[in-house]
Amino acid sequence: MNVEQIYTGCLAQGAYFISSNGEAVVIDPLRETKPYLDRAEALGVQIKYILETHFHADFVSGHVALSKATGAPIVYGPNANPEFETHIANDGEVLHVGDVTIEVLHTPGHTMESTCYVLRNEAGEHVAIFSGDTLFLGDVGRPDLAQKAASMTQEDLASILFDSLRTKIMTLPPSITVYPGHGAGSACGKNMSKETVGTLAEQLETNYALRADMTREEFIKEVTDGLGVPPAYFPMNVAMNKKAIPGAEEVLAEASKAFEPVAFKAMVGEMDALVLDTRKPDDFAAGHIPGSINIGIDGQFAPWVGALIPTDQTLMIVCESGREDEVITRLTRVGYDRVLGYLEGGIATWTQAGLATDTVTRITATELSKRLAAKPDLNIVDARKEGEWTAQNLPQAKNIALDDLNLKFNELPTGSTMHIHCAGGYRSMIYASILKSRGIHDLVDVIGGFGAIKDTPGLETSAYVCPSTLKKLEEEKAAAHSHAVAAGDAPKGFMGWLKSLLG
Repeated sequence: MNVEQIYTGCLAQGAYFISSNGEAVVIDPLRETKPYLDRAEALGVQIKYILETHFHADFVSGHVALSKATGAPIVYGPNANPEFETHIANDGEVLHVGDVTIEVLHTPGHTMESTCYVLRNEAGEHVAIFSGDTLFLGDVGRPDLAQKAASMTQEDLASILFDSLRTKIMTLPPSITVYPGHGAGSACGKNMSKETVGTLAEQLETNYALRADMTREEFIKEVTDGLGVPPAYFPMNVAMNKKAIPGAEEVLAEASKAFEPVAFKAMVGEMDALVLDTRKPDDFAAGHIPGSINIGIDGQFAPWVGALIPTDQTLMIVCESGREDEVITRLTRVGYDRVLGYLEGGIATWTQAGLATDTVTRITATELSKRLAAKPDLNIVDARKEGEWTAQNLPQAKNIALDDLNLKFNELPTGSTMHIHCAGGYRSMIYASILKSRGIHDLVDVIGGFGAIKDTPGLETSAYVCPSTLKKLEEEKAAAHSHAVAAGDAPKGFMGWLKSLLG
C-alpha cells in the first residue's frame, strides 16, 4: 500500500493517490489529468475510483476528464447531485482497492454532501482518514459556503457539522492519520495549520473545534465567528464542478496561442480583454502594458486571480517566456477558461515594437521614513489583511486590505501621493496595478513592505500582539462587559461599550 499526498502550494490544496496491488484511487484531483495518469503508469496500477469529498468551491476538479481517460467511476457521498454520471455512495459503503478497503463516511456540515474516506490496511486496521474540508489540522470547514437561501443558515450547517465531527470522526482510533483537503492559506477555513499531515490524537488535543467539553452552542459560535467574505469565484467553481466540463489540457490547447505585439494590442481592444501580467513585481514596476494587472505567478496566483478578477472576464496574458502553459493551466484550476492567448516573446517584444509602457514608482522604507518625518500626515495605505494589521502596524497608515479593495475602493485616501505597502511587496504591486488601471497614478510602492518598515530607523510601529492572544483578550473583555451590563455596572451606549472593551 502506498499513500501519496500531492500538495499544490498556491491553492494550499491536497489531492491524494493511493495504490495497492495493481489498483489505485485518486481523491480530490486538480483539473489537469496528466499528474495522475503519469503516476499510474509509473507504478503500473489501474485507477479504479475517483473519489470526491464534496463540490469544491476553491478549485475546479478534473474528475470528469480523469474518468473519461481511465474509465474509473466518480464517487460522491450522499446528497450529491452532479450533472454527469457518478456513483453516489451510501454512508458506510466499503470500496475495495487492491488489498485495502476504503469506507465512505458521510460527514455533512461544510456542505451537505461532504464525505470523508477512511482507509483500512490488509488486516482491516484503521490507517488514515481523508477528511476533505470537514476536518483540517487546527480547524474545521467553514459552514457558510453551502447555505440554501432561507432554508439553511450557516448556524444550521455548523450544528450539523458539530454532529458529524463528534459521531463520525472523533470516535475513530486516535492513532489514525489525518490527511486534510487544505492547509494554511486556503480560504476554506480560518485557523489552519501549516502542517499538511497529522494524527487525530493531535487534533483532539489542539484543535479548538474538537474540544471534548464544547457545547453545541459554543461550537456554532466559535466556528462562525470571524469568517471573512468568501472569494467571488467560489460559486462559479461549485457550479463548474457539478457539470461535465473539459479538462485543463483541452482548455490549454485552445488558449495557448501566441500573438505578436500589434496583434496582441488589437485583440485586447477588439475583445475588451484584461491584460494579466504574471511577472515578478520588480519586473512589472520597471515596465508594463498600460492598464494591465499584475498578479505574480510565483505567489498565491490562482486565489488572487479568483478574488480580484470577474469570473466572466476575457484575458490576455503577459508572462516570462517559457511559462505560458503554466500560467494558463493554473488559471484553469480556478475556472478562468476565457484566455485568448499570450504576448509572444513577453514584454521585450512589446517594447521593441515601440508600443507605450507604464511604470510604478518604488521607494525604500528609508525614503518613506524621510518623507514621513517631513510630512507627518503622509498618505500611507496598508494592503495587508485586518489580522496582520491588528498584530502590528505603522500607526500613520490606513488599512484597506487587498482582499477588500473592490468593496472599499471609494474609501481610499486620495488627494496626495499614496504610499502603498503590504508584508513583502507581492500584494502591494497587485494593489498599485489595480489603482493605475482605474486612473489613479499618484502612488508609490514601498519596497520590502512591512518587513522592511519595522526594521527601519525612524518608522515607529505598534507593539506586536499575537493575533490569537488579541482575540482571546477581546473575548474576555467582551464577556466581562456583558456581565457588568447585566449587573448594571457598565457604561451605557456604544462609547461606553468600546471603552470597556479596550480597557
